[in-house]
Amino acid sequence: MLCLALGASAQTESAKQRVVEDGGTGPYKAIMKEEASLPAHTIFAPQDLSAFGASKPLPVLVWGNGACTNSPWEHYKFLNEIASYGFIVAATGYIPMEDKPYRGPMSTTQQQIESIDWVIAQNADPASPYYQKIDTKQICVAGMSCGGLQTLFNCADPRISLLMICNSGLFNQQNAGQAVGGMPMPPKEKLTEIHTPIIYILGGESDIAYGNGMDDFHRISHVPAYAANLPVGHGGTYSKPHGGEFAVVALAWLQWQLKGDQKAALMFKGKDNELSRREGWTLEKNDKAQ
Repeated sequence: MLCLALGASAQTESAKQRVVEDGGTGPYKAIMKEEASLPAHTIFAPQDLSAFGASKPLPVLVWGNGACTNSPWEHYKFLNEIASYGFIVAATGYIPMEDKPYRGPMSTTQQQIESIDWVIAQNADPASPYYQKIDTKQICVAGMSCGGLQTLFNCADPRISLLMICNSGLFNQQNAGQAVGGMPMPPKEKLTEIHTPIIYILGGESDIAYGNGMDDFHRISHVPAYAANLPVGHGGTYSKPHGGEFAVVALAWLQWQLKGDQKAALMFKGKDNELSRREGWTLEKNDKAQ
């Protein structure tokens, strides 16, 4: 993989960046980078921002990591792939410059709020390279495992327009003892604060979070809710080239919900949806869903 020296004036000279794989399979080759104005976070965005502006802004994905890790080291291929399709991704934690596990203090729920604050501020700042290039009305907050719990903890924020919960779900009183220390532990009643469409992307019955996630899904009746399962277990496919199958489904969700892409919507809409015909996948929907 290629590491590049950073020349943008909005960055410090020491800021790091990295081209992941081939920049992603999308039409806008992406880059993973630090931003001096957002410490302890990693940004994924198209390398060339000239295609984006007020008439074609970048929707936002805010991401929290598994195990409350303060680095997206397990998910960077997946997140980079999403960015290559014309999104800006603000992930909790330090940039993974090497392919090895992060060792350090855990992340916090507040870091997702910092990400939302940052994208809104950048869009309004004439000195920012992202000035008037971000769609601050289209913000999906998402996360894997602990990151999914962080997302649900933050779900009431009115700036959020979409949710995506991956390999995760809220614990109930009966199994709360299985949680890792430091994880946010909102009660199941937190689900009533969700005010946007939501999808659970789970790893099937062998996923340790399957029971929690599906229980959440079955409790949600006031907003459109979807539950997609691929029997690969708790680890998903994030580390596969370009994020594997989970990236395909997550991208379709984001393209449909944040960009209004009706071709992407076919992955989920109707009884004969494309996801249910995709090898290994199953899809369930509540009565509010299309």
